[in-house]
Amino acid sequence: MAYTPTLLDAAAILVAVILLNRLFGKKPAGPLPPGPKGLPLIGNMLDMPASHEWKTFAQWGERWGDIVSVTFLGQPFVILNSSKHAVDMLEKKSSIYSSRPVIPVGGELVGWNRTLALLPYGNKFREYRRLLFQLIGSRKNMERFVPLVDSKTRAFVYELYKEPNTLLKHIQKSAGAIILMMSHGYEVKDENDPFVATVDEAMEQFAICTATGAFLANIFPPLAHIPSWFPGAGFKKTAAAWRKTLDLMCDQPHNFVKQQMAAGTNIPNFTSDLLEGELTPERETLIKNAASSLYAGGADTTVSAIQTFFLAMTLHPEIQEKAVAEIERVVGTDRLPTAADRENLPYVNAIFLETLRWNNVAPLEIYAAIPHRSIEDDVHAGYFLPKGTIVIPNIWRMLHNPEVYPDPFTFNPERFMKTPGHEPETDPRTMVFGFGRRICPGLQLADISIFLAVAMSLAVFKIEKPVVNGQVVEPSTEYSTGTVSHPPPFQSEIKPRSAKAEAIIAQLAERHD
Repeated sequence: MAYTPTLLDAAAILVAVILLNRLFGKKPAGPLPPGPKGLPLIGNMLDMPASHEWKTFAQWGERWGDIVSVTFLGQPFVILNSSKHAVDMLEKKSSIYSSRPVIPVGGELVGWNRTLALLPYGNKFREYRRLLFQLIGSRKNMERFVPLVDSKTRAFVYELYKEPNTLLKHIQKSAGAIILMMSHGYEVKDENDPFVATVDEAMEQFAICTATGAFLANIFPPLAHIPSWFPGAGFKKTAAAWRKTLDLMCDQPHNFVKQQMAAGTNIPNFTSDLLEGELTPERETLIKNAASSLYAGGADTTVSAIQTFFLAMTLHPEIQEKAVAEIERVVGTDRLPTAADRENLPYVNAIFLETLRWNNVAPLEIYAAIPHRSIEDDVHAGYFLPKGTIVIPNIWRMLHNPEVYPDPFTFNPERFMKTPGHEPETDPRTMVFGFGRRICPGLQLADISIFLAVAMSLAVFKIEKPVVNGQVVEPSTEYSTGTVSHPPPFQSEIKPRSAKAEAIIAQLAERHD
């Protein structure tokens, strides 16, 4: 009988290679940071949590300190549990720590390494960043899009009023409508928009295929190169199918722009502006992927943050009432708040900040939650970090450190208010958008989009726990695991808070219908 190789055989060969490298390879110049003791050869593979990694990493930090290390088959991972270490390494030494690890299934096979999230540090990465910065990288650049965000958020308020039981659908549509208009001049359809559906599907697949433990090939990278006929290589068929979804996400809106430009009906946008003039095929591909990076990087994270706001308000009617009092005092009861009102709405802004902190959308880094990878040897805090070390900023721990945020698991906007004897606690925006050259390029867009959704919703809606069969339904706060963490499915009763609020919504209806 002919011998048929298995994945176990491939793993055994890989372990043998690692053992030889350990025996004859270059010796480290110093110790790694402390951490849980691993086993020979496999290191800490058995210690790695299957879900909600940030909580386990935080527990390690309590035992071994703010900088912790583990190894996977000889590959060092360093976890940063404090913003100080994150700033000192990822910002002050960003030239060393701005690359990305190779993720065999998600990056290589599915193809997410074409987008900014997984793109290695280099010239192409810098060009992506340059293009996106010109669009929305500063407050000044973002100013021209504030009317768009305002308009789409008003549409969100009206649609939520009409269908209050489909909150998630409305949030997804609103986020998609804003970004697709900016990136491709595309007007999202009222129901079942194909572009929005495709990106939602692609982002669900991204969360799985970039997770370390989801595919064995993400742990044993050489397995990504075995033939598709090899026993146990079914993951390659999955990756090929998911690659088609990603292709659609990138190609459909790009081709839409080209068709509109040819017909003379294009609405000026990021893609069309860059497609003007002579183009090489390489340049066009870069533009297409940069535009896709904008959408992929912002849609899912914004959706999760606005969901978190509605969950928090469902749990805390007393916070709503205080915010409404401020809005009525500053804005009145005849219109919705705008971006211009923001500086006069400190409590509403504090709710926005606490929304970012309380259950941050990407606990291990907001822009796609992908770790950093060093491109040179480094010594940090007395520890030796060899070239290729994977560095994971545990932003969840930073935002739930009781020394920085007392009573960190309580939703408390007042922590960001200056009062007698109390200075505002650290602005979470210094952490939630990432660090160094990998900081989220869409942070200005996220900032205004989430704030306006918070302010306008508070102005007109009363958000409460539903009552079913005489029983109050208590929502869960156990967030999902994955690259972008979402609230659990929850019910809220959302209705106009007054006759004047309903009159404001009626004015929106005249513009929307």
